[in-house]
Amino acid sequence: MRSGAKIAIVGGVFAVFTAGVAYGAYDLVTDDGDGGKDGTGTLSASERSGPPSSEEIQATAKDFLAAWARGDAEAAADLTNNAAEARPALTGYGSTAHIGEVKLTPGRPAGTKVPFTVRAVLSYQGQSKPLAYSSSLTVVRGLTTGRPLVDWQPGVLHPELRKGESLRTGTATAPPIKAVDRNGEELTKEKYPSLGPVLEELRERYGDKAGGKAGVELVVESGQADAPDRTLLTLSKGEPGELPTTLDAGVQAAAEKAVMRFGNSSVVAIKPSTGEVRAVANNRDGRWNAAFQGKQAPGSTLKIATSAMLMEKGLVDAGRTVECPKDAVYYSRTFHNLDNFAIEGKSFAESFARSCNTAFIKLIDEANDDSALPKEAREVFGIGLEWQTGITSFDGSVPEETQGEAAAQYIGQGTVQMNALNMASITATAKNGTFKQPIIVPLDLDGRERATAARSLPGSVAGQLREMMRRTATSGTAAKAMAQVGGDKGAKTGSAEVDGNATSNSWFTGFADDLAAAAVVDSGGHGGDAAGPLVASVLNAD
Repeated sequence: MRSGAKIAIVGGVFAVFTAGVAYGAYDLVTDDGDGGKDGTGTLSASERSGPPSSEEIQATAKDFLAAWARGDAEAAADLTNNAAEARPALTGYGSTAHIGEVKLTPGRPAGTKVPFTVRAVLSYQGQSKPLAYSSSLTVVRGLTTGRPLVDWQPGVLHPELRKGESLRTGTATAPPIKAVDRNGEELTKEKYPSLGPVLEELRERYGDKAGGKAGVELVVESGQADAPDRTLLTLSKGEPGELPTTLDAGVQAAAEKAVMRFGNSSVVAIKPSTGEVRAVANNRDGRWNAAFQGKQAPGSTLKIATSAMLMEKGLVDAGRTVECPKDAVYYSRTFHNLDNFAIEGKSFAESFARSCNTAFIKLIDEANDDSALPKEAREVFGIGLEWQTGITSFDGSVPEETQGEAAAQYIGQGTVQMNALNMASITATAKNGTFKQPIIVPLDLDGRERATAARSLPGSVAGQLREMMRRTATSGTAAKAMAQVGGDKGAKTGSAEVDGNATSNSWFTGFADDLAAAAVVDSGGHGGDAAGPLVASVLNAD
């Protein structure tokens, strides 16, 4: 142990002292008997190769936390199973993050996991502020040495840290912002938790354009160009500049509440006539904006675009009678309807409303062009164009395929990739007749150029598409979810099968007057059961 540090153990409790400052206390609980040691007092071969004992867990955690607290990064790193990564992180804790006067207080272990609390002081250029948080570590057996070691993860240092990230204290890279909705109401991550990552990115992109002045902060540096720093503690706030957004506080509040009903869910709302994003919300592990950046097969919600393509090519119209058998085969690939239902002698609108997969598959031969759907998606619905929303977004993908894979795309499966933003935009285009690229901050803020689709939907096609969506919302698969939604309304459900998942992802998209919304709930089952109520509650908020 380094000079000036002492460990006192009294009655099974140890405390670490450096320069008169206590760094923690630990209640030692040992097993009865010899504690896994052989007669010579050393660990047996079986113990060295098996899980660490409770005594080893406590001792390893004690030594690691003591070394960290006294600022001995070398010693602390050597007590981990990845000293090469742990050493610079622990060194930077004091030198780059400027965190000192560290006091670490362990809790009682739960198996190999040891929780602990951190109390320290953040100091930078004459300013200081207390810092407190909780974290945990796990003790494992070293693969080559057999020693008990701390399993090094960045989250040990701070729970907000992920691989490749680091802590830094200094002048913020961007001034703070006061983001406001379309009516001037302030939007904060405290009031709208889903907006946390969005507001961070807006600050990174537009903080210097909003007229603010940067403060001093402790941040998590992501190390990635498209991922902004995340503020953990503010030493001096700086001066925020006001940033206008297209969001609507009321719709955002409804979206926030909606996604809390299901884990791994996302929802987006758009104004069809302008493309302005009214709400974006996620309930996901981690901090990524899956509503804008997700990439998943959207299931039958894509039949909106497929129907438009088939009608544009003159292969079908809403009132034409079509086949809807229990199954259909295309290039040796068999497609089924949910529960193997069939519809006899009914219109295409009925097959759309009841989401008959085979009705669409049976029409692919008549299209005689495997690239027809990708062209429609891009040229009419703007999918795959370079959207300039104001924040990072994945703009959808319907790649060109052939044979069975092309048929799978007709029903939103296979290689089609979408997110809630994309599907809300497809619905907005169906409602408006013309693609309006979604935006979340005004274009004139930074002179962005809006992506423009090659052409609008023909009036007759757009009219039939809306009528089929209205029918789906009133008497089809979306009727239950949309029952309480008023105004001019339409919808489409989707259930997307995902390899390895027993339950399909639930998709739903719909419109009510001049608001369109789409949602996805991973492993949520039928579109109307999980994603449907989310969309309905958001549409009702406008």
